[in-house]
Amino acid sequence: MKLGFFTMPMHPPGRDYTQTLKEDREAVILADKLGFCEAFIGEHVTDICESIPSCLAFIASVAFETKQIKLGSGTVNLPNSHPAQVAANVAMLDHMLEGRFLFGIGPGGLRSDMEMLGNLDRDRTAMFVEAIDQILAIWAGDAPYNIKGQFWNLSTERTLLREAGQGVMVKPYQQPHPPIVVTAIVPHSKGLVAAARRGWTPITANFLQPNWAATHWPMHAQGCELGGHKAERRDWRVCKSIFVADDDATARRYAKEVNGAYGFYYWNLLTKRKARGNVDIFKHDLNLPDSAVTMDYILDSLVICGTVNSVVDQLLAFREITGDFGTLLYAGHDWADPQLARRSMELMAEQVMPAVNAAIGAPPVTIKHG
Repeated sequence: MKLGFFTMPMHPPGRDYTQTLKEDREAVILADKLGFCEAFIGEHVTDICESIPSCLAFIASVAFETKQIKLGSGTVNLPNSHPAQVAANVAMLDHMLEGRFLFGIGPGGLRSDMEMLGNLDRDRTAMFVEAIDQILAIWAGDAPYNIKGQFWNLSTERTLLREAGQGVMVKPYQQPHPPIVVTAIVPHSKGLVAAARRGWTPITANFLQPNWAATHWPMHAQGCELGGHKAERRDWRVCKSIFVADDDATARRYAKEVNGAYGFYYWNLLTKRKARGNVDIFKHDLNLPDSAVTMDYILDSLVICGTVNSVVDQLLAFREITGDFGTLLYAGHDWADPQLARRSMELMAEQVMPAVNAAIGAPPVTIKHG
């Protein structure tokens, strides 16, 4: 099992924005130094807590300060941008990273973004599908482009000057395009079937209860079969909120208290879900009344924390429920205490993951009777 990183990010509204941007960058650079295999960055335009408006711009800011780690958009919310702009920016970034880019895409989930950008009441799924189809058509085709759709029409037919470069778009470094990744946040996601059919790989979000996270693999495998692709467990990424400390008391104080950094993260998500009138995403049983979805319930069931040995045991128990997966994505949270936050990432990379992999790879014990 490989170790990756995923951050939305999420910061309390009173924090200094300049400082949180520095910490978000430092977390990715630290992940690279510690050997994390990849890092995904989210984007939201109208939110001072989920405060990176362009994941592509953020990734560009660390492109040359990282050496090995792959950097992914988590996600580019396609209905919110013009497909030609996304195609051009992703192609440039893929060249900057010389193939270390992962193209995470989605329709976006922040309702204030939808309102601000004019698609709150539109068919955003249809916009999402059209946008990615047009982006892939740009990369696969050649100028002059003439790509017509319901939402966007793309053309350089009237203005093409090929010999001068005008009207011609850059293709990505990776051919035919960077790997495409989608994030799933609901049980039995039908979107995963459609994505896998097209050869895209999944991320299971860290808001899902373990029993619902387990439903994502069958959906991915079904889509792979429909598309004629081989379903590989190593292609499945699962995100979890994890905090590792040198003692249990510190771990619980930092990650399980409602007023802590992890508490703020899930309070924010719960508040936004309540505003939409649907908190089912947090329930382990859909028959559970909404009133039972308290912060204590969420933190207790969704956050893994403790000392190295305790976190190893909890991760192995989680894997028993979900089945095998290829990459564990460590969810980034606000650095309420930078020293403890860095220490958690260090312990995760240097002690937890080696122990988890040793346990997974250990040969079965043969017990002799008599």
